[in-house]
Amino acid sequence: MNCTYHIQNPIILICVAPHKCQCQRKLCVKCQYEHGVDLKYTIPIDIFQEKAINKLKDSKTNDISELSKQRMAFKSLLSQTEQLMKKIWEELSQSIKQVYDQIEKENQSYLNLINENTNLAECSYTDIEKLVNIVEGKTLIDWNAEKNSYMKELDKAKSWWDQHMKAFIEKSKQGIQWIQSLIKISPNQEEESQEVYQMKEDLNEMLTYIQDIDGNLYQKVLEILRKEKVSDILEFLSKTKDLKFNESLINKQENLKDVMKQVNKITNVLRNIQNHKFSKEDYSQKTYEKARQDLIKMMNDNQSIIYFIKFLVLITSIDGKFIQSGSNALNLLVVMKVDIRNESFENIRIKNTSIIGGNFVRCNLNRSEFENVDISGVNFNGAQMFNCKWKNIKVHELNRLDGHSSCVRSVCISPDGNTLASGSDDNSIRLWDVKTGQQKAKLDGHSNYVNSVCFSPDGNTLASGSDDKSIRLWDVKTGQQKAKLDGHSNYVQSVCFSPDGNTLASGSDDKSIRLWDVKTGQQKAKLDGHSNYVQSVCFSPDGNTLASGSDDKSIRLWDVKTGQQKAKLDGHSNYVQSVCFSPDGNTLASGSDDKSIRLWDVKTGQQKAKLDGHSNYVQSVCFSPDGNTLASGSDDKSIRLWDVKTGQQKAKLDGHSNYVQSVCFSPDGNTLASGSDDKSIRLWDVKTGQQKAKLDGHSNYVQSVCFSPDGNTLASGSDDKSIRLWDVKTGQQKAKLDGHSNYVQSVCFSPDGNTLASGSDDKSIRLWDVKTGQQKAKLDGHSNYVNSVCFSPDGNTLASGSDDKSIRLWDVKTGQQKAKLDGHSNYVNSVCFSPDGNTLASGSDDKSIRLWDVKTGQQKAKLDGHSNYVYSVCFSPDGNTLASGSDDKSIRLWDVKTGQQKAKLDGHSNYVYSVCFSPDGNTLASGSHDKSIRLWDVKTGQQKAQLDGHTSCINSVCFSPDGNTLASGSRDNSIRLWDVKTGQQKAQLDGHTSYVMSVCFSPDGNTLASGSSDKSIRLWDVKTRQQKAKLDGHDDAVWSVCFSPDGNTLASGSRDNSIRLWDVKTGQEIKSSDKNYKDILAQFKIPLQNSSLLPNVEPDRTILRICQNPLLEARGTLILQGEFMNHQGKDLKPFLKSKGSCYLEDLQKK
Repeated sequence: MNCTYHIQNPIILICVAPHKCQCQRKLCVKCQYEHGVDLKYTIPIDIFQEKAINKLKDSKTNDISELSKQRMAFKSLLSQTEQLMKKIWEELSQSIKQVYDQIEKENQSYLNLINENTNLAECSYTDIEKLVNIVEGKTLIDWNAEKNSYMKELDKAKSWWDQHMKAFIEKSKQGIQWIQSLIKISPNQEEESQEVYQMKEDLNEMLTYIQDIDGNLYQKVLEILRKEKVSDILEFLSKTKDLKFNESLINKQENLKDVMKQVNKITNVLRNIQNHKFSKEDYSQKTYEKARQDLIKMMNDNQSIIYFIKFLVLITSIDGKFIQSGSNALNLLVVMKVDIRNESFENIRIKNTSIIGGNFVRCNLNRSEFENVDISGVNFNGAQMFNCKWKNIKVHELNRLDGHSSCVRSVCISPDGNTLASGSDDNSIRLWDVKTGQQKAKLDGHSNYVNSVCFSPDGNTLASGSDDKSIRLWDVKTGQQKAKLDGHSNYVQSVCFSPDGNTLASGSDDKSIRLWDVKTGQQKAKLDGHSNYVQSVCFSPDGNTLASGSDDKSIRLWDVKTGQQKAKLDGHSNYVQSVCFSPDGNTLASGSDDKSIRLWDVKTGQQKAKLDGHSNYVQSVCFSPDGNTLASGSDDKSIRLWDVKTGQQKAKLDGHSNYVQSVCFSPDGNTLASGSDDKSIRLWDVKTGQQKAKLDGHSNYVQSVCFSPDGNTLASGSDDKSIRLWDVKTGQQKAKLDGHSNYVQSVCFSPDGNTLASGSDDKSIRLWDVKTGQQKAKLDGHSNYVNSVCFSPDGNTLASGSDDKSIRLWDVKTGQQKAKLDGHSNYVNSVCFSPDGNTLASGSDDKSIRLWDVKTGQQKAKLDGHSNYVYSVCFSPDGNTLASGSDDKSIRLWDVKTGQQKAKLDGHSNYVYSVCFSPDGNTLASGSHDKSIRLWDVKTGQQKAQLDGHTSCINSVCFSPDGNTLASGSRDNSIRLWDVKTGQQKAQLDGHTSYVMSVCFSPDGNTLASGSSDKSIRLWDVKTRQQKAKLDGHDDAVWSVCFSPDGNTLASGSRDNSIRLWDVKTGQEIKSSDKNYKDILAQFKIPLQNSSLLPNVEPDRTILRICQNPLLEARGTLILQGEFMNHQGKDLKPFLKSKGSCYLEDLQKK
């Protein structure tokens, strides 16, 4: 057999040294060299085998006569004991039976005497004599006394047997354990109880190996490890001969041998994991994404494996060898959304991982040590953090590139994607590390605004142009200025490197273009000719020609090598705003304020074509990647596609309602993106000329658009201060990146497409993770009234619609916001899940209805038709039809699959506020501002009935689950119950002191909930018509109430911008317990009335105020001393304090 460590070498020696051999005592020649043990402790393998055989012979191990004799004697004893115990059992059982039979027989004799002698005239003298003694004498009294005596004696006998049997059993157990302890010291028997350790390479296989282990065993092992102050877990667990250790793990129902096997399994898996890369690498990295997902898929709902994963986290506090594997385990728990709230993580040591979005509400993290951990979006509300040591901590929302003291004019990412340069009106340039967000250098030198920055193609040099009329070249590595290029006599507006990086072109308000030798810093040429500002410069793909467009209405072509003007392209009758070379460099396109586009032959300088069609300024031109199509955007609100060869217009793309400022082709040339002053971005199919999508969401001008390198994502920056990421294929908004507090002027993807940089007038630069949508800025929950809430059919998701124009999806169990659905351009009045839970419908003041994919968060369809606000939407029970009510006084029925309008129901003479389908889907109820309720036949669209009675408008209607009763809430402060069949009013429920805004039946139909402008929610007994409970808590009108599918929870949405959850049985709001706080604050002698802690500590309720890209939360987190440093070396304590954390040492001083 060959050596395990040196596969090419045979095993030739056995190590007999008195130590724990690292080579497992089997040595090859190389092992012996590396082994470092004296040769006298090594024996050739054949000689060792011969010695072992002789040793066995000398020990007479094969002589088993004495062993057999003792075995037979013990077996005989056990057999005799078994027979004796059986005899005792039989005699005892027989005796007990005889006594009880005797008592029952005597009892029965008296009963028979009375029951059998019903005709006393015919009774025998003997029976009459007995009956006389019973009636007149003491016969029965004497018998009862005797019977009680028997019962007392039997009870004493039972107690005696119980006491002695327990003592006997206890003694027997001790004897059995004595013998079992002998089993453990037997080498052969030990091999049987222990499973042979095998190395496993596959992590899934390792974890499957321990999926049958009782979860309680891990806690017992942990208690012993801590009690014994173990530092080497594997060494300790390997000592299974320790009787006390194994006995302490046993429950009464457990077998010692089974427990030993389970401990051996745990030990084997830990040994496997210690040697696996799971204990060496950071599994939260993208490299291990597939491996991580495979693990999660395997562990899904397997509680036994999850117990082990938790165990891995906790043993980091004991054994340093498991810190990385425990850190990876914690990442898995967070990603899987395992409920770890209220858990104790004291003394854990975590490093090199991510716990983004983890929910650590009320966890005990005392004395924990974190190093290089990403805690972005973690919920630490109510947690304890005493004497922690946290270093190199990452928090995305702190990764703002702050430093500039004035607006950022220009940003540029280096070719390798690692460095970001920014130029600002504060006269400085700053270099930033893209990965860490840390400022690497501040480049001072300019004495006025820095207008433009540009990296050289090799990334080693940065060029900058400024209002101080100079250009400067900077060494990116050292941050030192390499050269100052003087020459321009007015502002330098633009700098651009040639493709080979040897030449720099600059354009200036001095009307000139200059070419500079990058190596020497000398001006190579001054290109004069323009008689007005130079607006645009562009190198040809080969770098030999430079094109420039100017306010003098001309375009000029320049020979880069000679600096001579090659051609002056006249034709435009107004400013030339944009120039662009075709990919082959043969054609130049130009767009002008004269409303035309012109194509020029670069070689001859002749105009090849004049593309007329636009009726206003042409702001932007862009060639497709293959050079065959030219796109143009204009102030006439249109985009036009032109055939470059023929000069003919191929298509006119209408849709924008304001100036088109920018057009850009995707890398594959199939999609065109456009940005407009109408605040929207649109995606167009280049082949068909059809609009593929309208990307609504921005509430102000779109300043910048940029495709990702793979063409799948489009980024847009806007004056509404947000950045949005759009899915190019679906046209849906993937993410809204909020954080900037002023206009977003520029967005730019890194070369690998993973990072987006943005520059803003708020003086900051921000970095965004494109894939996760995680942002390094603040994203709040709803910022305006919550109008509607709705549970999904499975009860796991809550949807909310708000006057902030957004819809949010919340995970009810974990409290994380799953998605923020942007698209509506006005208040969202109503949200409703489809019966299967896959689609969400929303109605808005923007007059549209939108259908959203609940899983992806993407908009599936936009249903237009209403001419005024849409107040209410409701799915039919089969999910195929959607009903909507509007301020245009109509109700509309929509086909959910096709998005087409099926019917328009007219009848109401005023706004329709609420619509609701009956459970069978055949009837639709509607409530209106005209004070009436109407019932409609869904199939025919005809009105079936009109229910009058309310003295003011109806805000809400809701069918009972059986469909027989309709509830309505009105501004006359009343709730009314109606008989659906007869149309008659059954009851009026009074109690609210202001408008009733919303009514909802519980799933069983026994309870009705109502929300009102009087800020209260009321629960009503449907049968008795009495008020069951009044739920107070909201600070403003309650506009929406909704029961969970099980009927145990009620959700409410209010004008106070909050969503609250209520326990229907108790009538109490679902909040966290504050007992923990009281206890801790009492220990530190901090008076509750002075601290103002408790009212703000509701960690579970704040769940619903977390956003799509959750922010770190630490409200009411109790911190005592410790160290909290981020990856930039900054103290995180002020940050945690700003989040609402409480520093106990500060409170003590007060």
